[in-house]
Amino acid sequence: MDKIAHADVGDIQSRLLDHRPVLQGEIRYFVREFEEKRGFRECRLLENLNKLVTETEEQVLPRCTKTMQANLLDALSCLEAVNHMMQRIQQRELETQHSIFLQEGMEKCKADCEDFLKEQARLKEEVDEEHAKAVGRLSTQYSEMKKDLAKFSHF
Repeated sequence: MDKIAHADVGDIQSRLLDHRPVLQGEIRYFVREFEEKRGFRECRLLENLNKLVTETEEQVLPRCTKTMQANLLDALSCLEAVNHMMQRIQQRELETQHSIFLQEGMEKCKADCEDFLKEQARLKEEVDEEHAKAVGRLSTQYSEMKKDLAKFSHF
């Protein structure tokens, strides 16, 4: 009985823990599926992709890099020229603004000067009027004093 139990236990153990027969069946199915049914279609596709990548890396990439470098140098020189022109335009604009500022300042100065001269002329006229009035009052006063002096000198 011991031999029968040992044989049954070994048989149960091989069925439960030994997965080699199942795996071999799955492997055969996988190989048959990809090799026989699909006819190496994936292999050809991968080979074509590998060939395309190799061609791109060896031929297209260097040509694109060379073209890109040449175009980038042209673009860089154009950008530098545009930058230089923009700096000149900005400088001219600053000079124009400065000139306009100076011109506005001079016009304001002229207007202030004209206002000052007008005010001075008005003040001069007031002073001249006051002076004329004062001269008139003094003349009147002196003529009265002369008359009074003439009256006293007759006596």
